[in-house]
Amino acid sequence: MTKDRDTERTFTALPPAGGRGFAETWWGRAWLRALEETALDSRQLEAGRRLARAGAVGAVSVRPGRITALVQDRDGTAHRADVLLAELDDAQWDRLLDLTTERAGHVAALLDRDMPPHLVEDAASAGVELLPGMGDLEPECDCDAWDHCGHTAALCYQVARLLDRDPFVLLLMRGRGERALLDEVEARGTRNAEVHSGPEGVDATEAYRSGDIIPPLPDLPALPREPGRPPSLDTETPPAPGIDPAALRHLAARTAAEARRLLARVLRGEQEQPYAEAASAVSQDAVRLAAGTPGPAVADRLAAGSGRDREGLERATRAWDLGGAAALFVLEEEWPPAGETLARARAALESAWEEDERPSLRARGNRWTVVGAPAQLRLGRDGRWWPYRKERGHWVPAGAACEDPATALASLEPVLGQDPG
Repeated sequence: MTKDRDTERTFTALPPAGGRGFAETWWGRAWLRALEETALDSRQLEAGRRLARAGAVGAVSVRPGRITALVQDRDGTAHRADVLLAELDDAQWDRLLDLTTERAGHVAALLDRDMPPHLVEDAASAGVELLPGMGDLEPECDCDAWDHCGHTAALCYQVARLLDRDPFVLLLMRGRGERALLDEVEARGTRNAEVHSGPEGVDATEAYRSGDIIPPLPDLPALPREPGRPPSLDTETPPAPGIDPAALRHLAARTAAEARRLLARVLRGEQEQPYAEAASAVSQDAVRLAAGTPGPAVADRLAAGSGRDREGLERATRAWDLGGAAALFVLEEEWPPAGETLARARAALESAWEEDERPSLRARGNRWTVVGAPAQLRLGRDGRWWPYRKERGHWVPAGAACEDPATALASLEPVLGQDPG
């Protein structure tokens, strides 16, 4: 339930968080980083996480400069917790709005409930700090704590979950509601278009109305129920030297299946992901073709052509089935996270478990191995976590990628108690 979106928004209490992390987006994690760098007592942060996970935070009210909620202790006592964040002044909002309207991508991202990193970076370079930094989250609680207490910490952890869903929550705290902000962005965009249009420019509305002079695009084709069947290669003429009919049949069948998959993505409005950067297109194509369960002879040719043995090709095929080129990259390439990427990974691992539940992990590059168990987490370039388990001396992909490392590791529960071998 929400109130006037330009003066106050009230969010009903969220369900318990369980074992998942509180923030999945990079801006949600930045919010928690500001909290954890500000609080002087780590025990209060732990108490706040426990309260938030247990669903002790009531409805959250968000207003310019302030968030408020009732937080219930384990004994049933309710405390009013507030966290204050400075509003941007008019000059700062002017600079931010100018930056937003200069790039259409910024506007599109906000409309899609996304906080584009470039917008935050551009704003910071212009002297406008959108995300809170160390010391920016000021706590107030009727329990009379002078620093962050468990109640204000619980409120901040809960707000991180709200920010994941809607970055306009942060913009309202900074002083502008969603409707007022978008109206101003639209108005500035119109003014910019008028300033930059030449004497022969055409009004956008008129241009849109005149679209009927252009013939409409044809309707998209219907998606076939199954891939087309390749022509039969069974003839009385023997194949030319070097031509393998079984390999050609498999190639034609996989080409038809790939064409249907690409068409399905287009019809759903999805974009095709490019090949991962490390492996060659030829090597990846061999894995993609092997995912179509070829016969032994064709599989041997694909393995040899891609520089793998049969077991290596099977591991690569398993990765491809789970996540395509991105999963194959995680399987075969080890890379060292650094800077902000490493900081985000460490923050995700830190917040994913309670202190007494966190597994012991040994890090090497983008791989975190569970000490004493044949289980491993691998970080992808996109910030997602991939579960791996050890089989016959090799690490093999064990499931799809997850935003939360605790969720990824939970899929390996059956092997966590085993000897790593």
